[in-house]
Amino acid sequence: MSRARVLSAWAELLRLPALFTVPGDALAGAGALSARPDHRTLLAIGSSLCLYEAGMVLNDWADRAEDAAERPHRPLPSGRVSPSAAFTAACALTAAGLALAARAGRPALTIAVPLAATVWSYDLALKHTPVGPFAMGTARGLDLLLGAAATAGHTRPALSSAAFLATHTCAVTTLSRQETHEGTPTAALAALATTGALAWLLQRPLAPGRPPEQRSPNLRSPNLRSPGGQSPGRQELPGPAGGRRPAHRLPTPVTAALATAYASTTARPYLHASLNPSPPLTQQAVGAGIRAVIPLQAALLARSGATATALLTAALAPVARRFARLVSIT
Repeated sequence: MSRARVLSAWAELLRLPALFTVPGDALAGAGALSARPDHRTLLAIGSSLCLYEAGMVLNDWADRAEDAAERPHRPLPSGRVSPSAAFTAACALTAAGLALAARAGRPALTIAVPLAATVWSYDLALKHTPVGPFAMGTARGLDLLLGAAATAGHTRPALSSAAFLATHTCAVTTLSRQETHEGTPTAALAALATTGALAWLLQRPLAPGRPPEQRSPNLRSPNLRSPGGQSPGRQELPGPAGGRRPAHRLPTPVTAALATAYASTTARPYLHASLNPSPPLTQQAVGAGIRAVIPLQAALLARSGATATALLTAALAPVARRFARLVSIT
């Protein structure tokens, strides 16, 4: 086999276009804590990329018998990549992902270990069970928390963002179960409703509390308060008994635009798959759901106040779409 064919087979096995959906996880995790991305964030991104690709390869290794009957063109059943090479690659990528997380610090490793365990459990045992989609959603949520833990050392403020990403992933994974056979409209309609609900929630005012930029440790100094004792940028409304309570933070136009982009990425493919739940249309809908992760990550970043990082993340979407024309994302 020529070198070009070998590289093409591995690119298909790794589903390279899907890699563009990974960096935004760690960035959204850091953004949820109002932490500026640093070298630990980059290590978290590297760890996420390795663990994601380990899951891709292990998925095909575990499904090689099923793919031989339903998708014989895939790299393993077609013989372009050997099962032993694929399994070795999955092990090596997992080890690399954990090593990078360890370099980012103990909090990151504390998240990376259950993330790796969830990936392996899903591919080897949970995929075809009722909890399979929830396991996949959990893995994606943990990936976001990995970025938070690596960058800031804790994860609690990022739980809401992780829930958004996990919910979207759960819906797409449920839909993907119909990729190889005629299905029902239910999964596509559920994914469409989930996307609509998440897009709406992204544009809702955030709960009263200190704005993200005020939670950063380096902004807690009394020297940053105004002469009236109020933190810069913090708006307060009259509260009970003459007290003060923080105002709701309204979403910015950038957040609204990115939430709309998220919904529009999947609306038509989901609708088509619900009207005709055939394998080709379902595969297109699943591919759209995977690509929609990028504007979702960007909307979460903008919602947290990290507008510049949000726009940089959103810029990955057209790149992923272009690569998906060369290598299948599903």
